[in-house]
Amino acid sequence: MTLDIPIIAFSLQVAFVATGVTLPIGLITAWLLVRKDFRGKFALDVLVSLPLALPPVVVGYVLLWIIGTHGWVGQLSHWLFGSTLAFTWFAAVLASSVVSFPLVVRSFTVALAGVDPRLEVAAKGLGAGSLRTFLTVTLPLAQRGVIAGVLLGFVRALSEFGATIIVAGNIPGRTQTVPTAIFTRISSGDTNSAWRLAIVSLVLGVIALGVHNWLLNRPRSPIGSGSTRLGSPPL
Repeated sequence: MTLDIPIIAFSLQVAFVATGVTLPIGLITAWLLVRKDFRGKFALDVLVSLPLALPPVVVGYVLLWIIGTHGWVGQLSHWLFGSTLAFTWFAAVLASSVVSFPLVVRSFTVALAGVDPRLEVAAKGLGAGSLRTFLTVTLPLAQRGVIAGVLLGFVRALSEFGATIIVAGNIPGRTQTVPTAIFTRISSGDTNSAWRLAIVSLVLGVIALGVHNWLLNRPRSPIGSGSTRLGSPPL
């Protein structure tokens, strides 16, 4: 089990960083899809959802093409740092971020769509700017769905395999995550170690999904209830 701890720690690190990346970008994207009408909105929605429709291996291959030796990002990285970003921990984070991003955005979209836009208009009418309105009105009212989306994205990032093994590889001590380590140990016939890692992965996933479901099923906060009363017509 001692040999598995670095693998578990690295997987958690990748999942936490990937979640930290998708959180702000996902919020901005969801806000654009819910609150703004612009040319190319449908294209943005399709682009965000595309990783759900593609096999993760294809997503990984596209990322490898972008950040590898022949991609413009890879060439820029090689020029600046002397190496490409492929087969590094950054590549593992990138793969997990891209694959989990659609789930995060969809959860954020549902949460933001549930906020009454009249409350945002009222806040702006009282002198609050767009950013302040989002941080003090929209986000607190959507917080339950946002946190649930973060946890869902974290679980997906933690379990990512297909894209990761293509763009980051399966290098022990460098880019090997729990899913890729399970694959390696099954391939080598080390079923005992594979089962240990599988159980760890199961426990982490159950904990995160349990918190996710609890957030969705708990009663609304007093802020949300008060806001609903404010949005209701007077008796």
